[in-house]
Parts: sequence; structure tokens; C-alpha cells
Amino acid sequence: MSTNGPGGVDLDGIYRAEYGRCVATLTRILGDIGLAEEAVQDAFAIAVHKWDQALPPNPGAWIVTTARNRAIDRLRRESTRQARHAQALLLHQPDEPKEVGPVRDDQLRMIFTCCHPALSPLAQTALTLRLIGGLEVGEIARAYVVPEATIFQRIVRAKKKIRDAGIPYRIPGAAQLPDRLPPVLTVLYLVFNEGYTSTSGELLRTDLCLEAVRLARVLAELMPDEPEAVGLLALLLLVEARRPARVGPSGELVLLPEQDRSLWNRELIAEGHELVRRCLRRNQPGPYQLQAAINAVHTDGPATDWTQVLGLYDQLLQHTPTPIVALNRAVAVAEVHGPAQALAAVDELDLPGYHLLPATRADLLTRLGRTAEAVTAYDEAITLATNDTERAFLETRRARLVQDQPTKSEPPTQD
Repeated sequence: MSTNGPGGVDLDGIYRAEYGRCVATLTRILGDIGLAEEAVQDAFAIAVHKWDQALPPNPGAWIVTTARNRAIDRLRRESTRQARHAQALLLHQPDEPKEVGPVRDDQLRMIFTCCHPALSPLAQTALTLRLIGGLEVGEIARAYVVPEATIFQRIVRAKKKIRDAGIPYRIPGAAQLPDRLPPVLTVLYLVFNEGYTSTSGELLRTDLCLEAVRLARVLAELMPDEPEAVGLLALLLLVEARRPARVGPSGELVLLPEQDRSLWNRELIAEGHELVRRCLRRNQPGPYQLQAAINAVHTDGPATDWTQVLGLYDQLLQHTPTPIVALNRAVAVAEVHGPAQALAAVDELDLPGYHLLPATRADLLTRLGRTAEAVTAYDEAITLATNDTERAFLETRRARLVQDQPTKSEPPTQD
């Protein structure tokens, strides 16, 4: 999609905000993900020429109606019995579908379809990010640090398997929900993360953050006795509460210790804390509940209790012994035991292509006064970063470090 239409309309923003909802709604109407996606893409292509200075009152509904009509035209050109049957069903749909935004279940149905156990984990998340988040294949590939062709093939195969295997477009029954829950939680978490730190472009995609929170809330209402569903909702609420303070006046990244806490959403924090307490009472800790507890500590009081955070990361590492969890734990180690011990832990990690590993090393090396090594680490992090805002933040840190470095003729001042 082009960024702006002929009249300055932000088509790219509308595309990102409405694409997932429209595809989910059209899938319900058409019963075919591939056809729904093609029809929505056709509708957006028409919008480029149709929308000028004034947008329709509900862009999402306009896209759904136009896409439905395009699908009818396509099916009319088909000669198969199945196509004629689908066309007959479409012709009996109302001319104007309900507004896309308030439809609460279509996207959750889509997520459960994308997360069917017949699909591989990478296919599940890639397909969900494509269909719900509207991410381009290249963006998903950069997020997973894999070739674009690999993601493209996984998405194509996943859609083909859904079609050929007749995977239903629905929320499973109560007996199946617990077994189907883990990948759904994973993709909601990833959708939110993509909104909170976008793979490319600007730092934040608020539409994805809000949609992930909304869907997590629907899921928690659907499965109130599943601690991890409640834990995920608590986690997303507590992180979302800090979003207004995450970007400065000039669009720059603001890290947690420097954020203006008066900008945090206290209602979301209170709700998140209550959900964390509910999880603690159940005493069935899982990864999302532990992450929620960590973020509850971050949002409790005027400063973070890093000793408590480190203890929670110790528990999380037992549940999820991944390098990324170990890297996040090292940040807490630095606050409790100092940068030297944290650096030793970081240097044992292997996270190829993950820019936050060298970025964390750069910060720790800076705190240890090892400036030349820190600059090298910043260079690596800057090369790996795909988000413009994060890259600019790293470049600023590097420039400040070089500027503050004393020259040979001016030895450092002794404390």
C-alpha cells in the first residue's frame, strides 16, 4: 500500500488498522481465507483511486462491502459447482455488513484457525501476523531473522492446508480449548509485541497493541479458569499502561527508568495488578503470569524493586529457559549485582541477529568504562536494528559515548 492517497489520505495507516478485521470478517462470509485475503487486497487497490479528500464514514465497512462484491465477481467467472454455491450464499448476504470494529469474535476465530495443531509453530505465527496484523512478508521475515522466501512458503502452505484439510473457522468447543490455548496465547503476545516495538518504521503500532489487548480480554472472558490466559491479559495491560510514556516529544525512544510515570495509565495498572493477584492466589505460575508479575513490580511505586524482579526472572528462566529470558534477567542482574556480573552472563548467550544482545552489551561495557568495546557493540546493534526509532536511539547513545570519551591529551578525571 502507498502511504498516502491522492488527497493526502493515510491509506497505509488505514490498511494496517483495518486489514486484519476485514480479512477476518470476509473469511466468515466466504469461508475461504485465500479468497478473503485476495478480495480485501483488491478492495484496498480500488480505495486508492476511489478515496480522495473525504473518507467514507466507516472505511472498514466500505472495504468489506467492496471486497464482497469483488469476490462475487470472481466467483461468477468460475464454473465449478462449489463456486456457484459460494456465489449463491454471498448474494443472500446483506448489502452492507455490520461495522467491522465492534465484531468481537471474527478475529479470535481467525486466530484459532491459524493456530490449528495441524500447522507448524512458525506457520501459525507467520499466518496470524499476516492476516491479523497485516504485516508484509518481509516484515515477518525480519522479525524471525529468516529468509523472506521461507516465510512466504510457510504462509502459502498453511493457507493451502487450512483449505484442503477443511480446518474449521471457529472457536473450538470447551473440551478442546485448553489444548488449543498455548499457540493462541503465543500469537497474541507476538501481535502485541509487534505493536509495541514494530519490526520496521515507527516504534509503535497502537492499532496492534489495542487489538491484542482486546482479543486477550475476550480470551480471558472465554476461559476465566485458565491462569495463563488471565496472566497474558494482565501482562498486556501493564505494558500497554506504559505506552504513552515510551516515546518522547520528538518521537524518540524513552527507556523505562527515564519514563515520566505520571503519563502511565493508572486504570490499566490497577486492573493488571488485580489480575496478577488473582493469578497468585491460584498458585499455578506460568510464563505469562510471571512476566505479568515482573511488570507489576515495575509499575508499583515510584521506582522498580530490582531484587524482586530478579527473583521473578529466576523463576521465569526455570519455566522458559531461553536466551531472550536470560538476556532480560541479565538486565536485572546488573541492577542488583552490578554490570560486571551481568556482562559475564550476557557473554554466554547466543542470539544471532538479535540487536538487543549487542545493545545490552554496549550499555554494560559503557558502565564498566570499556568505551572502545562499547562503541563496537553499538555498531553491531545499529547494523542489526530494523526499527528506525530504535536505530536512532542506539546511534544517539553511540555518538554521546564517543563525544564524552576523553582524548589522549586530556586524561580522565579521577574521582
